[in-house]
Amino acid sequence: MIRVAFDIGGTFTDFVLGDGRNSYFLKVPSTPKDPSQAVLAGLGVLFQKAGINANAIDSVLHATTVATNAVLERKGAATGLITTDGFRDVLIIGRQKRYETYDLYIEKPKPLVPRRHIFEVVERLDHNGEVILPLDMASVDRAIDALVAAGRETVAVSLLHAYANPIHELAIRDRILQRAPGLSVSISSEVAPKFREYERTNTTAANAYIKPIVEQYIAQLQDALAQQGFTKDLFVMQSSGGLVSPEIAKAYPIRIIESGPAAGVLMGGIVGKAEGRDHVITFDMGGTTAKLGAVDDGTPAIMPTFEIDHVRYKKGSGLPINVPAVELLEIGAGGGSIARVDSLAMGMINVGPDSAGADPGPICYGMGGVEPTITDANLVLGYIDPDWFNGGAMTLDKGAAGLGIMAAIGDPLDLDLGSAAWGIHLVATMNMENALRIVSVEQGRDPRRYAMIAFGGAGPLHAARLARAVGIPTVIVPYGAGVGSAIGLLQAAPRIDVSTTKVMELNERAGPAIAAVYAELEARARKDIEQFGSAVSPQWSRRGYMRYAGQGFEVQVDLPGGDIGDDFGAQTMVAFNQAYLQKHKFLDPEARIEAVDWTLVATLPSGHEARPIRQQETADEAAREGRRLAWFPEAGGYVETRIINRAVLAHGQTITGPAIIEDPDSTIVVLPGDLARISDNGHLIIDIAGAASS
Repeated sequence: MIRVAFDIGGTFTDFVLGDGRNSYFLKVPSTPKDPSQAVLAGLGVLFQKAGINANAIDSVLHATTVATNAVLERKGAATGLITTDGFRDVLIIGRQKRYETYDLYIEKPKPLVPRRHIFEVVERLDHNGEVILPLDMASVDRAIDALVAAGRETVAVSLLHAYANPIHELAIRDRILQRAPGLSVSISSEVAPKFREYERTNTTAANAYIKPIVEQYIAQLQDALAQQGFTKDLFVMQSSGGLVSPEIAKAYPIRIIESGPAAGVLMGGIVGKAEGRDHVITFDMGGTTAKLGAVDDGTPAIMPTFEIDHVRYKKGSGLPINVPAVELLEIGAGGGSIARVDSLAMGMINVGPDSAGADPGPICYGMGGVEPTITDANLVLGYIDPDWFNGGAMTLDKGAAGLGIMAAIGDPLDLDLGSAAWGIHLVATMNMENALRIVSVEQGRDPRRYAMIAFGGAGPLHAARLARAVGIPTVIVPYGAGVGSAIGLLQAAPRIDVSTTKVMELNERAGPAIAAVYAELEARARKDIEQFGSAVSPQWSRRGYMRYAGQGFEVQVDLPGGDIGDDFGAQTMVAFNQAYLQKHKFLDPEARIEAVDWTLVATLPSGHEARPIRQQETADEAAREGRRLAWFPEAGGYVETRIINRAVLAHGQTITGPAIIEDPDSTIVVLPGDLARISDNGHLIIDIAGAASS
């Protein structure tokens, strides 16, 4: 089978085509105004490389940042919200807990729906889903009329305790479709049927906010693929690391909000397992952002909820999204991140979070960018070859980058060019180091037990210094690192996650009640599975979220597979005790155990998981080698540095830093004293010398 995967980022769109024998890699600049244009251009080049046409492709796999960017840039559709009478301010109030206890001027995340576009309806359910006050349809009609008058394009419906009984939300949706059929509708009982009002309401509002945009985007993409003659399956990566159909992605776009980064973490787990590393930190640095994730015991860490649009990257400061997602921390530190002198911070260099992106891009691109970026600094430092950027597809203007850095950083701070560029590089690395500590140390992960999987166009350039700072002993730069997320897509499988809230006391007699919950979840999952049209039987896995009664937080518990018998309650209690002990290091044998949320995952094996990826190389790619000046402060500044093409490295050959190893799609910096070698799987292993103990 021939499959194509592409990941649309803020700066570059990455492609991988695989036919089971050879693979073809490609990076092209993204086209933010119409992402499908970059897709069409890239596919044309890729098909020409492989000597095929679109009719030969069996499936297309896709990851995108369109949903994330719509939220971060507040460029979603005009959205309204319908909620229960008395709960109009749930999005504004949020949670009482403050992410900065002593900050009197704390910034709260801006709600996606302004208060003037939130409307109440008369109804009430209790926490068991029993109707206390029937739905007043006159109040529904008033809300619909107000939404239409306000010019809303899409509406979220989130009623009190609708997770326990969707009857009123379903009635409101039917009424909207009757009276205002042009409105797009999202209801919380389908988008996020879990308790906690603020999280559920915000998730539903976010789904509604991005739904028209994602629908239009996927329709444009499907049209663009059809123009190429493609008629087979299209799959979209979701935040939890599995593939879904375009129909599911359009109905529940909130599931794809961390689409591209999830693919990268999936790839990191596969590479780690191939190299015998069950514990890895993934580091993905592209042109716009840097993403850090984790793989524990060979499995990507999955969170039942996550946040987006953090304030200064503080936990608890973002908009909560109540859908499963791989554990990620994303910061504004990509190759295009802009560097400035912060006059309010005593002349310190500040890098990001805003980015030059693909248009106009860094100064060195020569496309109109006027503010220096991390890429400009790395070019001046000698880490990037101006004549072979992106495999020679782009030529960079080193002189213009130097002039821009001096004007914005060097002259104001009285620094020479090398020091100014190094300052940009170092500040960016320190920002990523802080994020790395949050993912590792602050989550109870000992960096000394982990390897770092570095990928993305800029990740391998910064990885060794990051690893050295926190004590990670090994960096692995996978084959095809520059298109790592696209490779993760190529190795992914279709997956459906369904969840619900059902609070119950956990005891030895709970088996039948748990069986009823999972029977309902399986019925929901099978409706989505039908859209894949696959004859393959799904693989099922279960998770529960449980706590001691009275606690305000839960632990994730992996539950036994197979049939759910009468003894399943006792088995679940054992699984809870193991998970709680591992996380908190103690147990309370007298406390009652309470189960809160339940999740069922259906995976459809594709046969492509962990299939090795090998690029079809050309003769001129394997001919590059030489020396140039590159900045290494450990050696006193600019030093004559060996430049090596990765394609010519033999298995077992050892390279001692300082050295720069070049791929067509990424650059690897080996620091002085570090040792680099090629593994039997074709991945580059860097042993870090003098890693700080954490």
